[in-house]
Amino acid sequence: MKKILFTATVQSHICLFHLHVMKMLKEKYGCEIHVAARDNLMEKKGLKLEYYDKAFSIPFTRSPISKNNIKAYKMLKNLIKENDYDVIHCNTPVGGILSRMAAKSVGKKDLKVIYTAHGFHFFKGAPKKNWVLFYTLEKYFSKFTDVLITINKEDYNIAKQKFKAKKIEYVPGIGVDIPKFRDVSVDIAEKRKELGIPKDAFLVLSVGEMSIRKNQEVVIKAISKTKKDDIYYVICGVGALEEYLKELAKKEGLEDRFILGGHRRDIQEICKMADVFVFPSLQEGLPVALMEAMASGLPVIASDIRGNVDLIEDGKGGFLVNPYDVDRICDKINFIYNDKSMNESFREFNEEKIKNFGKDVVLSKMEEIYKEVLK
Repeated sequence: MKKILFTATVQSHICLFHLHVMKMLKEKYGCEIHVAARDNLMEKKGLKLEYYDKAFSIPFTRSPISKNNIKAYKMLKNLIKENDYDVIHCNTPVGGILSRMAAKSVGKKDLKVIYTAHGFHFFKGAPKKNWVLFYTLEKYFSKFTDVLITINKEDYNIAKQKFKAKKIEYVPGIGVDIPKFRDVSVDIAEKRKELGIPKDAFLVLSVGEMSIRKNQEVVIKAISKTKKDDIYYVICGVGALEEYLKELAKKEGLEDRFILGGHRRDIQEICKMADVFVFPSLQEGLPVALMEAMASGLPVIASDIRGNVDLIEDGKGGFLVNPYDVDRICDKINFIYNDKSMNESFREFNEEKIKNFGKDVVLSKMEEIYKEVLK
């Protein structure tokens, strides 16, 4: 029986991105699965760690220069020594760095190390400090990596050109459950009533944490600029900027048309009642929320950044915009509001394009990688 350790800074990351692979490894290949990450599930309602045999709480912190990570490294090194793993699959920048350090220090020659980069912290337009710190670290530790998995084309190209991993792979994200979003049946009028949205209103939807990175404030400003009082804006998610966004919506005259949906388990139904999905993030790896909107057949207005450009072509399926350009976002909301004849072509493009990012495609690719590693 092969023994595999999954590591990440926090357990919620494992729950969100790796359970499908862990399930496949346990049920199809009979592997013993261990997890090493800081246990943060009490604060993440609805997430549950599954498909594992043992879990170890390791006190990782997100900053790579934090002294707290010294303790995490020592614990991880002892864990690897005691359990004689065949494979370590590490994730997140800090989890990836410390796991590769620990694996190297143990010195087991047949131990294989996989690292999945869910969006490097350095990218086109990133602050210089990100390149100085994270690029340097990722490049150095790539030489201790048997398989480096990237999830978008920009990261893949950088890794191929600059990094020294034994093998560099492109896997299109974590996979989206296409039938769940494409085929859901929902009473749109009733669903809108549940959220206090008139049945004839034009609904703009965003899904994601309310944060600087997700940049929802530009959507509020853009909707205000349309001067249309039948446009409603729903954000599904939670986050530190909730009160700020409420105040901004009030200032911009959207107070009664701005709805916070909170953490939802019915995103597929919410997508079906929306008219357009707006996703103005400043940084992404390969965004699940955008893929789910595409699978739902929604037209999309998305920021012209890494990850998003793998999914959306400007004018096909929606529009790519500068994430700070309120006027262009306003213009594209108006376009979709006024010209609903384009929605069918957007829907067809998105439903066809997203087939390349389905869970079955991703799981098949991950199985190929593991078959090679487990030989």
